[in-house]
Amino acid sequence: MIDTGSWAFWRGTLALVIGSFMVFANVYVTQPLLPMIAHEFSISELQAASSFTITTLTLGLSLLFYGPLSDALGRKNIMIMALLGVTLTTFSLGFVTQYSELLLLRALQGFFLAGLPAIAVAYLGDEYRPQAMAVAVGLYISGNTIGGIGGRLIGGFVGEWQGPSAAFFVMSVFSMVCFFLFWVLLPNSENFHAKRFRPATLFTNVKLHISNPILLMCYLIGGFNFFIFINQYSYITFVLEAEPYSLSASYVSLLFLTYLTGTIGSAFSGKLAVYYSQPKIMALGTLILMLGSAITLYGSLTSIIIGLLINCFGFFLCHSTASSFVSKNAHQAKASASSLYLVFYYLGASVGGFYLDPFWQAGGWIGVVLGSWLILSGVFVVALILSQYHRKQSTDSLTANAV
Repeated sequence: MIDTGSWAFWRGTLALVIGSFMVFANVYVTQPLLPMIAHEFSISELQAASSFTITTLTLGLSLLFYGPLSDALGRKNIMIMALLGVTLTTFSLGFVTQYSELLLLRALQGFFLAGLPAIAVAYLGDEYRPQAMAVAVGLYISGNTIGGIGGRLIGGFVGEWQGPSAAFFVMSVFSMVCFFLFWVLLPNSENFHAKRFRPATLFTNVKLHISNPILLMCYLIGGFNFFIFINQYSYITFVLEAEPYSLSASYVSLLFLTYLTGTIGSAFSGKLAVYYSQPKIMALGTLILMLGSAITLYGSLTSIIIGLLINCFGFFLCHSTASSFVSKNAHQAKASASSLYLVFYYLGASVGGFYLDPFWQAGGWIGVVLGSWLILSGVFVVALILSQYHRKQSTDSLTANAV
């Protein structure tokens, strides 16, 4: 087993951080390009945004598939094949001449992108000692945020300079380098023990988790918050590239640096959990997300930036808490419970744009914020119900133990 501080620890952890960066950079590379894609293919804002949401849709649906497959066939080789698939589809995106081709390749890319997030933590569990795993998971997750920011910056700056095709070519070069480093650095599996692939077990576990009210409410909170949060970013790109802001794609991509407050929100969630119940922290994060959305309505570029900074803090405060709460309250099949949370999470990202589009068409950004408040108000209520339900369940458990 791999210990903290060993050469194998740093090789494996660096490989997974690089792989994480690669995955999330490819997921988000199109977001600052949406106005360019809409113009180049003469399509609507909703259609352009679908080049992002189709990827999160296939990514989310594929997460449940990769886990059981890796249990049967091994971890490293499947992750390598998935990252190779990401690299090849990104390179192919540079040659598209029709929007249908772009959409098809982004859907296929989402399938490959799911390979690493679905398996990485399982690989760490197999090969690392518990203390080393805790350190490695924290570093691995940091690659998610850095990758999301990096992909948007590459898309924005290269896209403004040479157009969307060039952005995909540059991203494919980055991806190839990341793929090669991942392949060379990641230690071979030494402690993996194959299990029989049983699709029926997967469906049984999903049914078990969905029938658990606590887990179901967590899934809804995480899914609907991401449903709003990530799609607000898609529509704000159209706002900022139009009058009166007239920002270029490179400047719009800098807006995604606001994600850095999400790192603070994630870290802060653990400190708050010492004093408050986790469902209450989810409710607080949702309220902060509503507040940030309201601040963007003041209309100045400064207020938009401040609002998005607040949004990121509130969203990641809620998301990290909900993710942790799922793991604590899944009494069986914890891995599939966490995977199902991510399925709801990415499905929310995939369909949120369709919900917000009528509000966008009717009222522009004001309409988007109003539509956001409607959903977030419902999420807030669910978080309060979860708080009451969890408190009652905890009280009943203590009473039963006392007896």
